[in-house]
Amino acid sequence: MLKNIKILLDALFAGIFIGIAGTVYLCTKNPVTGAFLFGFGLLTIVCFQLKLYTGAIGYLVVQGKNFPRYLLDLLLIWLGNLAGCAAVGYAVRATRTLNIIEAKVQTIVETKAADTPSSLFILAIFCGMLMFTAVDAFKNEKLPSVCRPVMVFLCVMVFILCGFEHCIANMYYFSAANAWSTQTLLLTLLMTLGNSVGGNLFAALVKHSGKLAE
Repeated sequence: MLKNIKILLDALFAGIFIGIAGTVYLCTKNPVTGAFLFGFGLLTIVCFQLKLYTGAIGYLVVQGKNFPRYLLDLLLIWLGNLAGCAAVGYAVRATRTLNIIEAKVQTIVETKAADTPSSLFILAIFCGMLMFTAVDAFKNEKLPSVCRPVMVFLCVMVFILCGFEHCIANMYYFSAANAWSTQTLLLTLLMTLGNSVGGNLFAALVKHSGKLAE
C-alpha cells in the first residue's frame, strides 16, 4: 500500500511539472523557445526521479516476472499524471494566465479533435520513441554527463516542433481548455497506446543491442 501511495504521489508531481511546462510553452510566442522551455518539465522529473508514464512505459519489456506488478505501477502512474496535469490545467484557468494561453490551447485541442485516429496514433508512436530515448539517455552513466540533460531537452524540442502526440501533455491541454469529453478521453487513451508502442519498440531494439540503461 505504501509503495502504491508513493508511486501515485511521484506521478502526481510529475503531472504537475508537465502542466507547468505546458503552461510556459503556451505563454511563449516563439515556438522554438517554447519547445526548449517545455524541456524543463522532463528534466525536473528525471532529476528528482518522479514517475512519468511516457518515461516508464518503455521499461515494460525488461520486467520479466515483475511484469504484472509493473502493469499496476503503470496504471497508477497514468492516473497520477492525469491528476497532476488536471490540477494545473484547471488551476491556471482560475488565473489571469488564462487570458494569455486560452486562444492557443483551444487551437491545439481543436487540431487534435479534428485529426484522424491513425494520424494521432502514428504521431504518438514517434513521441513514445523520443520520450524513451530522453529518459534512458539520462539514466545511461556511460554517456558523458553533459550529454544526458542535453538529450532530454533535444528529445522534448523535437517532439513538440514535429507535432508528435504526448498523452500526458495532452491531459494538461485538455484540462487547460476545459475540453474533457468522451471524445478527448478516447483520444487520450489512443495516444497512450501509441506512446506505449513507440516506447517499447525502441526499448526492445536498445535492449537487443545491450545498451539499455534500465
